[in-house]
Amino acid sequence: MRHAGDSRFSTVLWIDRLQSICMDPRPEHLDLQRDRGLSVRWEDGTESFYPLPFLRRMSPSAEQRALRDEMEHNPLTVLPSGTVSSAELVAVDAELVGNYAIRISFSDGHQTGIFSWKYLRSLDAELPGPDEGHTE
Repeated sequence: MRHAGDSRFSTVLWIDRLQSICMDPRPEHLDLQRDRGLSVRWEDGTESFYPLPFLRRMSPSAEQRALRDEMEHNPLTVLPSGTVSSAELVAVDAELVGNYAIRISFSDGHQTGIFSWKYLRSLDAELPGPDEGHTE
């Protein structure tokens, strides 16, 4: 048995704490509703709902990141042509990427965004509102 004064005990506690801090959040259950959005139940019991237009807008692809940065600096940024309205946007496909992410293909042709579990969980703070987003 290890005791609090034992240096090995301190090391084990430090490693356990470090692992819990460094571990990416992991989903227990995913449910993609092609016309609404992605529901996720996380390992810690938290449930999140990400509407499709929100996921499309927050895609981690280089193209979308550049557009978000440009819009942040210039509110009069012209949006790319061919943008599908929120009402018409659907998820046409989704695939797991390894054990760390999901890639969603959208009806507007966008399919380059890979949503890591860590990035997806970080989006909880950006969700539009409790009735459309994050619940615990």
